[in-house]
Amino acid sequence: MAGVLAWPQTQPPVLLKGSGSTPLVLAGGTLVDVTDWGHSAKDLRDAVVIVRDGRIAEAGSRGAVSIPKGAQVIDCTGKYLIPGLVDGFAGMNSQGQANANLYMGVTTVVARSDYRRGSIDFTANPSPHLYLVDSIGTTDNWSLLAKRPEWALRLRESTRPAELSPEDTVRQLAATARLGTRVLWLGHDLTAANTQWIIAHAHQMGLATYGEFVSTPYKVGIEAGVDALLHMSRYELGVIPDEIQQPLVENSVGTAASAAYDYSERLPPADLHLRSYARLLAAHHAALMPTFSLFYLQLPGHRNLWREPAARLLDPARMFQPPDRASGELVYPVFAWMRRLPAITQRWMEDGQRKKADESAMRWWLINETIFSANPHYLAASGAPVNGAMPGISMHTELELLVRLGLSPREALAAATNNYAIQFGWNELGQIAPGRRADILIVDADPTANIWNVRLISGIVMDGNVLDRDGLLNLKR
Repeated sequence: MAGVLAWPQTQPPVLLKGSGSTPLVLAGGTLVDVTDWGHSAKDLRDAVVIVRDGRIAEAGSRGAVSIPKGAQVIDCTGKYLIPGLVDGFAGMNSQGQANANLYMGVTTVVARSDYRRGSIDFTANPSPHLYLVDSIGTTDNWSLLAKRPEWALRLRESTRPAELSPEDTVRQLAATARLGTRVLWLGHDLTAANTQWIIAHAHQMGLATYGEFVSTPYKVGIEAGVDALLHMSRYELGVIPDEIQQPLVENSVGTAASAAYDYSERLPPADLHLRSYARLLAAHHAALMPTFSLFYLQLPGHRNLWREPAARLLDPARMFQPPDRASGELVYPVFAWMRRLPAITQRWMEDGQRKKADESAMRWWLINETIFSANPHYLAASGAPVNGAMPGISMHTELELLVRLGLSPREALAAATNNYAIQFGWNELGQIAPGRRADILIVDADPTANIWNVRLISGIVMDGNVLDRDGLLNLKR
C-alpha cells in the first residue's frame, strides 16, 4: 500500500468549480445500480449524493439524506448518475490521450507500457487514475523495472522473451509491487509451473493477474485462478488439443503458434470442444476481457472514430496502426517490394489483406458468441491506442460491442465499473456508494435503456472535483 500511495497515479484535475472543504452535492438524479455483475436493477430515483474530501460520504433518497448547509449543489433532476468508467487494459502515452479518456468519462486506466502502446505518461495533468500493469516472470524491455540498473541486464530481451529463473521471479514480484503495480501480466512465454506459482503468490500479495497465455495451457491458468483472460483473439487457444499445445512450450511463436491459432480460429462455433471450454470458463474465477475494440474496424457496422470530438486530441504518431483520417478504415502496410508493383496491384493486395483480417475478426466474433452462451463474467477494456482503438472513445465502442454480443446495457456498464471491484477487490471504485472514490458521470438519458446514452455526458466528477469537460478539448500542445 505504501508503494501504491508513493507512485504518482493521480494528477490534479481541471476544475470547473471549487471543491476544497465544502461538500459537493448531486441532487435529484437517478442513481444507476451496477451491482451483482449488472444483474441487479435497484435504481434510486431522486437521489442525493454527498461528496466530502474526494469520497462519497452519503448516497440515498432525498428523504433519507439531508443536504448540508453551504454545500455546493448540482441539480441533476432528469439525469442519471453512474460511476466513472474503468478501462481495464490500455496505454496512455500523452496528455492528449489523458484528456480524451477524461472527456469520454474514463476516470481510471489500467495502464500498460509495451512496444505498441509506448511508455505511460506519468506527467499528464489532468489524468485519469493510473493502475499499473507490469509483466512478470520473463524478460521484457518494457517492464516497469527494465530501466533500473539492478534489473536492466536481467530483463533485457534477446531475439525473443525468455523465462526468468525462479529466484529472479521472486525478486521481480517484490520489486514491481513496491512500485505500486496493481496487475501482473502473465505472457506468452511463461510455462505452466511458473504460471501457477505466480498466480498463487500474486493473490497472497493482493495483486490481480491477467493471462495472455501461449506456452501455458489455458486450462492450467484458469484452474490456477487467473483473474482475467485478455483478448478475444488469444483466449480461444484454450480449445486446442494437447498435441498442438505441447510444441508451444518450446516456442510460443513460429510454425507451432501458427498451427495453434489456425486450429482455434477455424473451429466451428457449434463444436462440442468449444462449448466445453465455454463451460469451463463460466465455472471458474477468470473473467473475460475481450478488447473487442481492437477489432472494431474489422467488424461490420463500424464508424469513423476520427469524427468524434475527442479524436482531435489524439496524435496518430502516438498510436499503433491508426486508422485513415478520411475513411476511418485501418491502413494495411505496403512492403517495400510492393511499391515497385503497379498501383492497381498494390490496391488489390491491400484489399486482400483487409478481407483476410475482416474474415478472421468475424470468426473470432462467432467463437465469442458461443463462449458468451455459457454466461462467463466480463470486464471492459479498449486495448488502445492499437489497431485503430482510440483512448476514451473506444471504451464506448467496447460497451457497444458487449451489448451486440448479448449483454444487457446494464451488464455492459457493470463490466466497465463495479465488476472490477468484485473481481479484483478494488473497492475504492465502481459504485456510487459511501466510502467509494467520488468518480461520477452525470448523463442525460438512461444508460440501461440504451448503451449509447453513456456517451451523453453532461458532467464529470473526479476525486470529488467537477471537471470542465469542454475545457479538456482545449489541449495545449
